[in-house]
Amino acid sequence: MTQKTLAAGAAPAVPGDGAGARFAELHRGYPTIYHLRERARRRLPGFAFEAGDGGAGADLGIRRNWGALDAVELMPRYGVTTSLPPTDTELFGQRLGAPIGVAPMGSPGIVWPGADQLLAAAAQQARVPYCLSTVSGMSIEEAGKIAPDSLWFQLYRYAKNEHAVGLDLMRRAHAAGARVLVLTLDTPIRTTRTREVLSGITTPFRFTPKMVAQVLASPSYLSAFLSKGIPRFGNLIKYVGENAGINEVARFNQQEIRGAFTWEDVARFRDVWKRPLVLKGILHPQDALKAVSLGVDGIQVSNHGGRQVEALPAAIDALPGIVAAANGRSAVLFDSGVRSGLDVVRAVALGADFVFAGKAFLWGLGALGEEGPAHTFGLFADEIRAALGQIGARSVAEARAAVVRHPGSWRL
Repeated sequence: MTQKTLAAGAAPAVPGDGAGARFAELHRGYPTIYHLRERARRRLPGFAFEAGDGGAGADLGIRRNWGALDAVELMPRYGVTTSLPPTDTELFGQRLGAPIGVAPMGSPGIVWPGADQLLAAAAQQARVPYCLSTVSGMSIEEAGKIAPDSLWFQLYRYAKNEHAVGLDLMRRAHAAGARVLVLTLDTPIRTTRTREVLSGITTPFRFTPKMVAQVLASPSYLSAFLSKGIPRFGNLIKYVGENAGINEVARFNQQEIRGAFTWEDVARFRDVWKRPLVLKGILHPQDALKAVSLGVDGIQVSNHGGRQVEALPAAIDALPGIVAAANGRSAVLFDSGVRSGLDVVRAVALGADFVFAGKAFLWGLGALGEEGPAHTFGLFADEIRAALGQIGARSVAEARAAVVRHPGSWRL
């Protein structure tokens, strides 16, 4: 499936008319996502910022993603556009407000209590996908009520007892109205996230005196924490018991997960799930060809945001090869390192049908709390419009015809 651009004049992405004044006010203090990150660093307890900002090892994978995106150059064409282009687009038959969605993130409630609910509500308002993680802080059922038009569901491989838990999670996602099922391939094993460990986030989890002191020094975080509490892995409570504590559910998760999905697993879920199916974490063109042969609807190019293995190639460098392999037979989605609307347009210019971000939304939450997700969406939308207009693209689709210099593309 491919992305189609809607007619010019369609409703814009956030900020909407009612939120315009507030967006403008916040924009004066936080005009880019980089500014949200720096505000989050100062405002959050140290462990909360580290949980959302860090990656595997020494963060080399994160820096590689950022550097590779920064190296993508777009050649402008002038004399074409006279106004800001619309950001509306279409994916899997649904009209969307912009080509940017919320990537699945495990336990974002550590970064900001109640993060899952806030992100889902903002995505619903912006008319873009919100992909709920299996290990989120709220259940699929709650997410379906908050984001009935935007909900996607990301699933890990729970292979014990013939995939009993995984298949049940899939059925629950279907019943809750999830439009897309995302199977994650790029987590065959759990690797060390050094900054998390050093900040005190380990399994079993417990608040150390240092972490308590950090929370007490952050009044806004403390208020949110007292209101929302510790995230509970809402999707897994059913299988452990309503009274299970966070560490009991975490142990269940570790015992049940059996690596990443095999191709045989993918074929099985493809047979059962009748709505769009996406495979997340593909970097090699041969894997893309295999995915296409199994009839998947979308291939998500991703290196897990640099949070698994820091020696993997930057996802943007792998994107052109995946686009060529898919050859229009499957939508190609992209994530890993996206920090601006310009990054979104860079990915679209290299062939992506849609783009997801994770850390950017966590920085928004850390910087602005409840107002963070909407402001982050607003920044993405404004920057996407500006980038499209600057390169002479009158729509998201026209950005794919942009002349691109991309020095890092892999040739396999």
